[in-house]
Amino acid sequence: MARSRFLSRFLFGCVVFLASFLLFLVEPIAAKQLLPIFGGSAAVWLTCLVFFQTALLCAYLYAHWLTRRPQWTFHFTLLLVAAAAAIVWAFHWLDNGHATSQASNYASGHPVLAIFSALSVSIGLPFLMLGATSPLLQVWLARIETGGIPYRLFALSNLASLLALAAYPTLIEPNLTLRVQRVAWCCGFAVFALLSALLTWKTRSATLPSQTPPAIEPEPQPETPPTPLLHKLLWLLLPMGAAMQLSAVTSYITANIAAIPLLWILPLAVYLLTLIIAFQFPGLTPRGLVTRLLVVMMASLGYMMMKVDESLPISIGILFFLVELFIACLFCHNEAYALRPARTSQSTVFYLYFAAGGALGSFLVGIAFPLIFRFNYDLALSFFVTAVLALAVTWSSGWGQRLLWPTASFLLLVLVLFIRTAYQRDTPVAVRNFYGSLRVKQVIGYPVTAVIRTLSNGNIQHGTQIFSSELSKIPTTYYAPDSGVGVAIHNCCLGRTGQVNGKIGRKIGVVGLGAGTIAAYGQPGDQIRFYEINPAVAPIAHNLFTYIRDSGAQITIVDGDARASLLREPPQNFDVLVIDAFSGDAIPLHLLTTQALEIYRRQLAPGGVLAFHISNQHVDLEPEVALLAKAAGMKAMLVSSPTNPDRGEFSATWMLLSEDPAFFNQPEVFNQSHEPHENPKVRLWTDDYSSLLPMLRW
Repeated sequence: MARSRFLSRFLFGCVVFLASFLLFLVEPIAAKQLLPIFGGSAAVWLTCLVFFQTALLCAYLYAHWLTRRPQWTFHFTLLLVAAAAAIVWAFHWLDNGHATSQASNYASGHPVLAIFSALSVSIGLPFLMLGATSPLLQVWLARIETGGIPYRLFALSNLASLLALAAYPTLIEPNLTLRVQRVAWCCGFAVFALLSALLTWKTRSATLPSQTPPAIEPEPQPETPPTPLLHKLLWLLLPMGAAMQLSAVTSYITANIAAIPLLWILPLAVYLLTLIIAFQFPGLTPRGLVTRLLVVMMASLGYMMMKVDESLPISIGILFFLVELFIACLFCHNEAYALRPARTSQSTVFYLYFAAGGALGSFLVGIAFPLIFRFNYDLALSFFVTAVLALAVTWSSGWGQRLLWPTASFLLLVLVLFIRTAYQRDTPVAVRNFYGSLRVKQVIGYPVTAVIRTLSNGNIQHGTQIFSSELSKIPTTYYAPDSGVGVAIHNCCLGRTGQVNGKIGRKIGVVGLGAGTIAAYGQPGDQIRFYEINPAVAPIAHNLFTYIRDSGAQITIVDGDARASLLREPPQNFDVLVIDAFSGDAIPLHLLTTQALEIYRRQLAPGGVLAFHISNQHVDLEPEVALLAKAAGMKAMLVSSPTNPDRGEFSATWMLLSEDPAFFNQPEVFNQSHEPHENPKVRLWTDDYSSLLPMLRW
């Protein structure tokens, strides 16, 4: 009997473990394959997170329904259909690369709806079946053993999820292509479907609620009274607070550093770790300790957030936010676990509320806040909500907590108002949409008390103009005359067009509009064609900056993802094609693959120049661009320019690629460029493989 019980528990544990491992392994795979379709935006992962939380809620609804109205034939059918859907996704999803007609169909709609549609079609049903497994098997096991709810299975499922998240950026992504990842995942899902069907068949009679008519289970004893309404409300709100923290921290990290699976996974792994501790080791972290740490971290990060226009180094910033996320989520999950129901029949209800809270929190940060607020208050609002929840759950602990948390809530609300005031100061225009938070800052400064306007997205500057008679038409920031792009434009056409200095009749393509700074290089007879994915950028460049209006060139702006636009267009014969999309925000990896380079070369004139802007605080793209050039048979040289504060010029790093060796032999190019360095850990990127991990500057 003991052996049979052990084997039964072991089988239950294996199925729960495998389901959760596959559930959280498919999340980065599915999100990464969608990044190129939507221009590599950091918001892609946040929208995916909203989808995953919503899909998990649907999975828990299904588990709740199935435990009360067992329909085994229906469950078997869904498992079969889900397996078929997994096979289709693994072998036929975007087989011809990212720029397929299927991808274009998804990208043509609103990004949020398009992402939900793409994920629903590709992994929706398999995700539903995996997500329903843990709460469903907990109820079945409780009925078989006629004991309490085995919440440890929930901790086991989160351990499996954590292992999957740890394995993806360290073992899977650096070594396997996306197609191989999908196929391997599909094989794992087939094993899960088989084991799940076997377990369902073996336990179908024992798990029928009709065993104890007329109720689902025996009447509860006096020591297990009905759950109070306030507790049910906190089942919803506490996970909501944790999900808001997760979404806000993830959004901050990916928007200001890079939208890569490693930086998606770190906050999610911390979130799961708190679930494991709360459900498996509830006595390990007493409330008094957690609340004190929470106060310290929220105060520290609140102080840091008051410095609106400053940023920390990547390692320090990530560490601070992850520690705060860990403590805040641990607090919320500990309190939710402490309020868990004692009745077996309410376990799926508990998970329903828990999942609904997670979906609501991610929805607020991922979708609602960008629509409601012009500026990004996500972190500050998440801190405020956490403090209010702490007030609600610690009210009965005495006057110390009753005084502490109202004060903390008030101060965090003041922080939100302070950030709002700081953002509004000297800000004539601010716009927030799916692609980020755009802000134009205007100050009076050097030189000669001139007006200076700067366009930024988050903490990343995308263009500055100095409105003085001497400097208003001079390119600034990363685009100074001695920068790589200045060198390329001034020397691109010598010996080919017959024009003096190549200043007339040039065709220049630019991926990324920003403030339109490169338009300052335009002379009469030139044509400059910008490609910009964010529809909010062009009105700002036209109305708040004058580079485009003052340019002597013919300017055109193409809306949408640059790679997709360049693929659709006939050859433009660009003398210079500028790829300026890697200085911050999300790194659009699909613009740095061998397939992308072929598209660029098709658009170049004979002997034309590709100029890659690779200035970046956190990612060293130099070895990858050099490797791409080598694979394409092109010569690559690095051009670095110094800072010049008097002219608003930043230190900039550019990579120039050309098939024409004569371009690099020109004195101005030769004297300002040098060979790029290589990194043996870097592999050639394709549409099916890319990994930023070896290139991060920690």
